[in-house]
Amino acid sequence: MNRVLQKIKDFFASVPSEICRDGMKGWEKAVSAVTFVFDCIYRLLLEFSKLVLLVIVVVVSVQVFCRFFKHSIMWSEEVALLLMVWTAFIAMAIGVEKDLHISITIFFNKLPSAVQKVLQKLILIAIIFFGIILIRYGIELSAVSMGNKLPATQWPNGVKFMMMPVSGVFICYFALLDLLGLKRFRHLSIEDGNRGSEKTDQQIVEEMQLAKKAADSEEEADV
Repeated sequence: MNRVLQKIKDFFASVPSEICRDGMKGWEKAVSAVTFVFDCIYRLLLEFSKLVLLVIVVVVSVQVFCRFFKHSIMWSEEVALLLMVWTAFIAMAIGVEKDLHISITIFFNKLPSAVQKVLQKLILIAIIFFGIILIRYGIELSAVSMGNKLPATQWPNGVKFMMMPVSGVFICYFALLDLLGLKRFRHLSIEDGNRGSEKTDQQIVEEMQLAKKAADSEEEADV
């Protein structure tokens, strides 16, 4: 408990230096403050997603085990399905952040670099538009479905769609930072819980992407 409290104290003590880095201008400090808030909330979302996955594994495993004794948990399938829906929407945001969504680049890589940059911007705008759709219709769908009850748990049906707008917000956030070239203001140490010299998950992913681009360029040169 003392260790947890100490980590919380260290976190709040490091907030000013984390937001207002040396040499920053006024607008950069403002952007850094906004990204700090979003990155803190995103860290909580990541930890929540780990808990959701753990609950899915436990619920499904217990249900399978109970079948050996000819007993079934009525709500297990319903809860597992609901949490899988949540996981899917959270994974969408993670995929946008780390650029993990599937893309076909066989023709894209053959285009001039200027055209590639324009297409990348258009793709990011389309992603932001998709995020806005998730936010708007996710809120509407959740509100409309709250009057209905799930059959086994008797929870409001709208709970199933609560992660739609949350996912949409972070999809817009990550795509907007990429579109405006503001990714340097992100606080990756908060997201990965890593304040030392070790590389963060995002940095590892970016290095892998750069290595892949370099390999593709070498292959094109050989051809």
